[in-house]
Amino acid sequence: MLFARPPITPQLAEQLDELDRLRRTLGQEVSRPGPWMGALRRTVRASSIEGSTSIEGFHVDHEDAIALVSGEELADRADQNRMAVASYARAMDHVGVMAQDPGFSWVERVILDLHFDACYFQRDMSPGRWRSTPVAVTEGDRSIAYRAPEAEQVPALMAEVVEWLGENDKEDNVVVRAAMTHLNVVSVHPFRDGNGRVSRIVQSLVLAREGLISPEFSSIEEYLSQNTSAYYAALKEAQGGRYQPSRDASGWVAFCVEAHLAQGRQRLAQIRDAATRWDYLEALIGARGWPERLVIALEQSLMGGTQRSKYGEEADVSRATASADFRRLLDAGLVDQRGRGKNISYRASKELRAQVSEALKKR
Repeated sequence: MLFARPPITPQLAEQLDELDRLRRTLGQEVSRPGPWMGALRRTVRASSIEGSTSIEGFHVDHEDAIALVSGEELADRADQNRMAVASYARAMDHVGVMAQDPGFSWVERVILDLHFDACYFQRDMSPGRWRSTPVAVTEGDRSIAYRAPEAEQVPALMAEVVEWLGENDKEDNVVVRAAMTHLNVVSVHPFRDGNGRVSRIVQSLVLAREGLISPEFSSIEEYLSQNTSAYYAALKEAQGGRYQPSRDASGWVAFCVEAHLAQGRQRLAQIRDAATRWDYLEALIGARGWPERLVIALEQSLMGGTQRSKYGEEADVSRATASADFRRLLDAGLVDQRGRGKNISYRASKELRAQVSEALKKR
C-alpha cells in the first residue's frame, strides 16, 4: 500500500493553476536562445545539487559546486563532500537522458541505477541495491523520528511505486505526481543511505519527463535546502513516525506546491537578471572598444568564477589570447586573480559586482 494522492481542494486547484502559468512562462523563457543561458544553467544546476547534498550533510562552496557539476576532474576521491556533489551531478545527467528517451519506461532498475549514480562513492552502503537491513531516521538527540518498513517489504513496495509511476506517467498534475513520488520513495526508505537524495532525484525525473522545463529549472532542491526545517516538518507530519500510507498527504502536497511556486519565481527572476546583466556587460565592453568575446569572460567571472581554459573553450580562443584578455580585464579593475600557476582563477571585482548590481536595480 502506498500514500494516495489527496483530494484537490479549491485552494490547491487555484495554486496549481497559478503554478501551471508560471511553469509555462518559465519554459518559454528557458527555451529562448540567449548567450547568457549557458552560465546560468551551470549556476542553477550547481545551486540545486549543492542544496540537495547539503541537506544530508555534504558541503562544498558554490564555486566548487559549479566546477564539479561542469565536469571538473576530482583530484581527491577521498573527499566525501566533493564526491557527493559530483555523484549527484552524474545522476542528474542520467535524469536528463531518461527524460528525453522516447523508449523510456518505469522499472525498478531506473531507481536502483539513480541510487548507484548518486551514492557509488559510498561503497559500504550498497549503492544500486535495495537494503537488506532495518533502517530508521534519527533526530539530533538520537531519538527515532521515523521507522521505515521492514527490509523484506522493500522489493514489493518499490515494485508498487514503479507500477504506479508507469500507470500515472502522464496523468494528474505533474507537480502533484512528483510530490507523491517523493513521499512514497522516501517513506519506503529502500536504501541503506541516500534515500533523501534519491527521492529528490526521482522527483526531478518525474518533472523532467513532462518535457516542459529542463531538469535544472524544474527542481526544488535549492528551496528545500533553504527551508530544511519546514521540509522535514512536512515529511514528519505526513509520515507520523512510521510507515503509515493511509495517512493524509494533503499537507505534504501543499508544501511542495508552495516550494515550486517560490522556486519558479526565483528562476524566472534569475533568467531576467541574466539578460539584464548580459546587456550591461555588452555595453561596458562596447564602450571600451574591446572584442565582444570579453563579455563571456566577465559573465563567467560573475557566475562563480572562471579560468583561462574554461573561458578559452567557450569563447573559442587560444590560451595566449585568453591570457591577454584577462590581463586587460585585470588592468581595468574588472576582475581579480586568485591562485598561482595552473590554479589561477578569475573572479569579478567588487567594482564590477557593484556596477552590475546597480544595473539590476534599474531594470
